[in-house]
Amino acid sequence: MSRNVEEQPPMSAPVLAAYSYCEAVTGQQARNFAYGIRLLPAEKRQAMSALYAFSRRVDDIGDGALEPGAKQSRLEDTRALLSRVRQGRVEEDDTDPVAVALSDAAGRLALPLGGLDELIDGVLMDVKGETYETWDDLKIYCRCVAGAIGRLSLGVFGTDPAATGADRAPEYADTLGLALQLTNILRDVREDAANGRTYLPADDLAKFGCTAGFDTAAPPAGADFAGLIHFEVRRARALFAEGYRLLPLLDRRSGACVAAMAGIYRRLLDRIERDPEAVLRGRVSLPGREKAYVAVRGLSGLDARNISRQSVRRRP
Repeated sequence: MSRNVEEQPPMSAPVLAAYSYCEAVTGQQARNFAYGIRLLPAEKRQAMSALYAFSRRVDDIGDGALEPGAKQSRLEDTRALLSRVRQGRVEEDDTDPVAVALSDAAGRLALPLGGLDELIDGVLMDVKGETYETWDDLKIYCRCVAGAIGRLSLGVFGTDPAATGADRAPEYADTLGLALQLTNILRDVREDAANGRTYLPADDLAKFGCTAGFDTAAPPAGADFAGLIHFEVRRARALFAEGYRLLPLLDRRSGACVAAMAGIYRRLLDRIERDPEAVLRGRVSLPGREKAYVAVRGLSGLDARNISRQSVRRRP
């Protein structure tokens, strides 16, 4: 369980400025994520923004225009920065606001910073052009780039000390990360293809006649594209069902945050399921009013209560 942030000393002006920078990055670059974390108390919201800003930096290196060798060098430099954070060697007046904020968050909360090493490992897989033959192969990548972030987020949230089964919280957080990442993969299938990347497992593509790829706004000729998408949606739903068991293990506001973020992605999944070819025509998204509804639902605790009741029914 994370330490009580209310017992920590007040933040200095440089640290507050560093967090403000990270929150600005989060608001500009990750609207769904920013929408969810606004439900958290300030200290936890700041820590989540620091985690996002560092993760965004890693992702931007992987997605940038540098040659692979230069990307690998930049990623190793970022790993060295993470090592400085881990060792407490980032001063408050450091010129890198992300490092300052992350260092402060790591000092206040029990963050498993090794998860950010895993993220770097996952982005290196992208840089090296890894492809995935099976779902088990893809899970390794998803655990690096998303499951690890779930476990890091749990370090910010902590668990409810009165909750039964809290020892399984990291497992559920990891699984929920996989669900979110698979939803991202489905949403971004056309964009990834344009960047020369294919994440869906090769054996799934072959099963549904989609090995030709997704370079156009129409499915490959003769392919059962809808069948492929529906197959992956069912897989994602099973992951959400397992990962949502995290909710009753969290305090009310942390549970609301997770329910809001996961709820947005589940609704994206609903839209993709209804119109599979939409992912080939452009990015599927939710209007602001629908995101607000999901946030209110999460804040009410409705999703957490539903999952708690389902968990009780599953017990032998």
